[in-house]
Amino acid sequence: MKKLVPRSLFFTALFAAIIFSILIVLLGLPSVRTWSVLWEDFVAGLPFGMWLFVLILALSGGIAWWTESLSRSKVQEVEDIFQALLRNEDQTVIEAAHMKTLPANLSTSILKLQKLLESQRRSLTRISNERAETQDRLIQERLVMERQRLARELHDSVSQQLFAASMLLSSMTEQDQASPGLLQTEKMVQQAQLEMRALLLHLRPAALHDKSLRQGLYELVSELKEKVSFKIEHKLEEVPLQKGAEDHLFRIAQETLSNTLRHSKATEVHILFIERDDFAILRIQDNGIGFESEQSKSTSYGLKHIEERAIEIGATSKIVSVPSEGTIVEVKVPIERKISNDSNLIS
Repeated sequence: MKKLVPRSLFFTALFAAIIFSILIVLLGLPSVRTWSVLWEDFVAGLPFGMWLFVLILALSGGIAWWTESLSRSKVQEVEDIFQALLRNEDQTVIEAAHMKTLPANLSTSILKLQKLLESQRRSLTRISNERAETQDRLIQERLVMERQRLARELHDSVSQQLFAASMLLSSMTEQDQASPGLLQTEKMVQQAQLEMRALLLHLRPAALHDKSLRQGLYELVSELKEKVSFKIEHKLEEVPLQKGAEDHLFRIAQETLSNTLRHSKATEVHILFIERDDFAILRIQDNGIGFESEQSKSTSYGLKHIEERAIEIGATSKIVSVPSEGTIVEVKVPIERKISNDSNLIS
């Protein structure tokens, strides 16, 4: 409203100059004789000159208020557009809502500004995503290195000591009069060895790197055969799977074999990895002590982890266990095959 008074004065002076010029043209130069019509002639009880003055004031005030309102509406419209840009609204919404009444050059400038802001936002989003991915990758690499370091230290120190203690206790229990406490200690050391082997198996890297899942499973089985006393049979086929699915299946195999070592007390383990009916099937079966399925599923973190990993790769998992009979863990992954169209084939 501060600009309304100066605008009114400006238009008042402008209209007064215009009317004064018209009167000079019609009545000649100002004189008492020629210009007496302004105060001698009355219209509706007021002199004609007074009506001209009121008309000048009314026109000046009305036009000043109209231009001020129009200016305010334009400013408000531009402000709404910038607020929409700050809220990152869609370009079509801004065009439809605000830019119909703006000048073409101003609309073009605003659209260029919006495109620039969108480009900057995309660049910032990409940079933040790349930074987060880089940090996650570094964290994963450090975790793998730490797991490998722990595995080496446990294998070189605790595992060797447990093996030596087991050998010593075995030589002592071979005597005819070995005490029950000594036999119990030997069983405890052997169980500790199994726990240590399961822990070392769990600490192995979960990624296959440049190996296929069949190669990774074969190396895993070969290593286990050298360290455990029970029988391991396997049938492994080359199955075309995505890298992520192979890594998850390898981790599921690690989890399952680790649980078998620690809890099953099995004497035989059968590992199967085959392709049937466009499904990759991983099945690990043991003849251990088994467990109650419903109770174990509600309490076992390892089994829940297996099911979660299967869901992440779109697979189905089945865990069947019968007390005193054994346990079967089976995961089925649908195989996605790429169909290539040969344009040179003519039917």
